[in-house]
Amino acid sequence: MTKTRSWTVENLDCASCANELEQVLSLHDGVASASMNYLSKKLTVESKRDESDSFWLEVEHTAKRAEPTVTLLPIRDGESERVYSFSGLDCAACALEVEEILAKGAGVASAQVDWADQTIRIKSQEAQGDHFFDALIDAAKKTEPTLTVSAQKKVVERSPFLQARLYRIIASLLSFALAMALDIPFLYLASYLIAGWDVIYKAARNILGGKIFDEYFLMTVATVGALFIGERGEAAAVMLFYLIGEYFQQSAVIQSRRSVLAALALKVEETRLVDGDAVTLVKSEQVPVGSLIRVLAGEKVPLDGIIERGVGELDMQSLTGESLPQYKGPGDEVLSSSLNLSSTLDIRTTRAFEDSTATKILHLVEESSAKKAESERFITTFARYYTPAVVALALALAIIPSLITGAWQTWIYRALVFLVVSCPCALVISVPLSYFAGIGKSAKSGVIVKGGNSLETLRSLDAVVFDKTGTLTSGRFVIDSTAVDPSSPYDEATLTALAASLEQMSRHPLSEAFASIHTSLAASDVTEIAGKGMVGTVDGKRIAAGNAALFAELDIAISPTLGAGGTILLAVDGVHAAAFTLLDEAKGEAKEVLATLKEQGVRHLVMISGDNEQNARRVASAVGIDEVHASLLPHEKQEEVLRLSQQYPNLAFVGDGINDAPSLAVAKVGISVGSGASDLAIESADVVILSEDLTRVATLVEVARKTGKIVRQNITFALVVKALALLFGALGYASMWVAVIADTGVTIVAVLNALRILLMRPAR
Repeated sequence: MTKTRSWTVENLDCASCANELEQVLSLHDGVASASMNYLSKKLTVESKRDESDSFWLEVEHTAKRAEPTVTLLPIRDGESERVYSFSGLDCAACALEVEEILAKGAGVASAQVDWADQTIRIKSQEAQGDHFFDALIDAAKKTEPTLTVSAQKKVVERSPFLQARLYRIIASLLSFALAMALDIPFLYLASYLIAGWDVIYKAARNILGGKIFDEYFLMTVATVGALFIGERGEAAAVMLFYLIGEYFQQSAVIQSRRSVLAALALKVEETRLVDGDAVTLVKSEQVPVGSLIRVLAGEKVPLDGIIERGVGELDMQSLTGESLPQYKGPGDEVLSSSLNLSSTLDIRTTRAFEDSTATKILHLVEESSAKKAESERFITTFARYYTPAVVALALALAIIPSLITGAWQTWIYRALVFLVVSCPCALVISVPLSYFAGIGKSAKSGVIVKGGNSLETLRSLDAVVFDKTGTLTSGRFVIDSTAVDPSSPYDEATLTALAASLEQMSRHPLSEAFASIHTSLAASDVTEIAGKGMVGTVDGKRIAAGNAALFAELDIAISPTLGAGGTILLAVDGVHAAAFTLLDEAKGEAKEVLATLKEQGVRHLVMISGDNEQNARRVASAVGIDEVHASLLPHEKQEEVLRLSQQYPNLAFVGDGINDAPSLAVAKVGISVGSGASDLAIESADVVILSEDLTRVATLVEVARKTGKIVRQNITFALVVKALALLFGALGYASMWVAVIADTGVTIVAVLNALRILLMRPAR
């Protein structure tokens, strides 16, 4: 029984078809949401409740009815995958037999044997060790004794411009040129069939499957109609230029996706594995947790781990966007994709390749298109109604004027041109590609955005709520002053030592102010109360250190002499004895960042804090905050964010990702700042900034605004050109091949415009 399932979708090479597939599945009974990521070819469906396999089988059947040409390959949670190269099979039938044997294995989610590519790909339903996959390969070898299997060989990726379409374009173009030069009508038909046979085939398959209004139908009707009225050259030209347009469109999408992911350049494919005195080069995904690896100067760290030997400088710009290198030595944690600048490091791995920081970031960027922005949803809805409407208009254009004028051939031709223009590919490709490029640009700066919906919200923020400690401030507290109750029998040094012995048992940021104080006393029976403070026994005395809420819970009276204004109140044996005022200075860039946000259109800036009112207002005044709420517990912070969200719908919360997890979750966009909480933040926040640099928040908003601007440009440009082309086609000023060139040109221009975001240089 599951509530969410995903599939890899093959043979789906039309963006508008992807949108239609998503729409059909979203209307399926019992489906809560459906998301088709055209860029990564991944379909994700969430049901309204836990469902059995029969429900998901029906979902797959619905998808097949909507798009008869697609193949759905299930992706199951926790699955493992192995890819092998093979030889020894000299026929496709033998490969198919091996595939069937592998697919029948217990625990196998899917198995594919690609005879042309000479690869075997096996996915298991659960994470499995080598023995599981070795047993499957042994079973396959028993079926085909000549089969030889090895670890997948590194294959050089072919250029996105070397597609099968290219050879068809050349053949069709030659036939078309000969037909024109020699005036042989048959060669026009040959050119037409070479360029368009797959379009006609897919249209027929879809019609039999009950799907009519798609681009294949439009192109087939338009060109077959042209053949019937004797326009063989026009029909061939339309199919030829349509094929050329598909070729450039697919090349642009592949290249753009490569550009985004290559810009991150995070993965390290091979690792130096140390075993005693031997050092071997192995694939990074094959390195077990706890292994010792070696990273030479000038190489990237392939896996997360702890340095055991060596001291060096690490450039973490690819992860965090920080330009200054960091010194690391034995005992320090290092993250995958960091660049080792100076000397050899031996590192004990703490995470597997698939769980490493770099892999998580790449995975998030690749999957980000699943969370769609409102403009993407608008285009999906628009495309759903647009094509049938255009078909109806084309039919009316063919019939009504013909009945009036009697010029049937003229108006049928214009109606066919009208159909050719109507394909909405420029919109359905360029809009998600714009958000994908914006997410990639952010990731290059060490900012991970989980979806286009977050970028769209950031483009038009109403308000930003900041946590104080560790976000607007450095989070490193120092003791500014100590006040002692005159009636206390203990002096300041003794009370400071008592407080330090207790506070040094905690890792709370406030407790670190006491870390440098030397004390020989030891605390025992220590209890930490979240959001309030600590209690324990020190030198036979019962010590309580915390805020006024702690004193209220323990029924300890606050001294009228000291009051409740200190950051940490100290009680000895139930009597308020001292108050420590701690200072946490604002980050140097905080004031400038907040001023930039105001310039970017953010109307209201708020700070919430668990610190006392006095300290909170001091920091707020220093950085330019509009509204302050202090002395809040974690759940009270969440309630305050919820209250502010009612007043400011497009609200972002910026916190450190640990204590602020509840607030990050309820904000329209939760932004976690800081590498220390990166693992937790990746799970809870919508945006993760992998450094302490607060300027990344302003850069993020700038990228979001630029992305939104490009999206609006693409939508406006495509709709205006479509409208003009439809008008000129209806009036007889555009032929069919001009119409298809215009359609292709709009798509290519929109795709290239979407990629401009990668060239953006954020303001300093």
